[in-house]
Amino acid sequence: MSEKLNYYVNEHAVVDDNVEIGEGTKVWHFSHVQSGSKIGKKCVLGQNVNIGNNVTIGDYCKIQNNVSIYEGVTLEDYVFCGPSMVFTNILNPRCKYPQVGSQYYIKTLVKEGASLGANSTVVCGNTIGRSAIVGAGAVVTKDVPDFALVIGTPARIIGWVSEAGKKLDFDKNGFAYCEKSKKNYKLVNDRVMEI
Repeated sequence: MSEKLNYYVNEHAVVDDNVEIGEGTKVWHFSHVQSGSKIGKKCVLGQNVNIGNNVTIGDYCKIQNNVSIYEGVTLEDYVFCGPSMVFTNILNPRCKYPQVGSQYYIKTLVKEGASLGANSTVVCGNTIGRSAIVGAGAVVTKDVPDFALVIGTPARIIGWVSEAGKKLDFDKNGFAYCEKSKKNYKLVNDRVMEI
């Protein structure tokens, strides 16, 4: 007797034992979800996605083709990972001096609503702030604040965006409004907060 799944796994994908997958999530061709991982509801894992052991992914995340999320990386809800973007989990990888096991992995957190552009790289040990955008091809080598728009190598802040991803234009008092998200924002000491 087979149990009916409330999520979709393509026949060419591999899901190991001891995995939690939320309702409505889709796992597409040639993807691999490894043991101990937890994937929230209504996520999409594109073609050739690898989810490492013990990784936690929130609800409504979209992970595009050719992305590997290694152990030590956590995605909160509504995170977008563009095609072929890269996470790392060790700062000094050396084949001759292997560092195998979670005790060596340096943690990375991607907060709710952040978007990571195609071919961007997030070096381990950093936090990507809430609703931040990492531009295509950028290399993140330090924490990215909430609502920041970063580009380049190394990634640097070039502006600020709303929860909806719209550019924020602050008035002389440091206030901005986003028509799409219907939310107000305040710039204080080079950081943005929703008010």
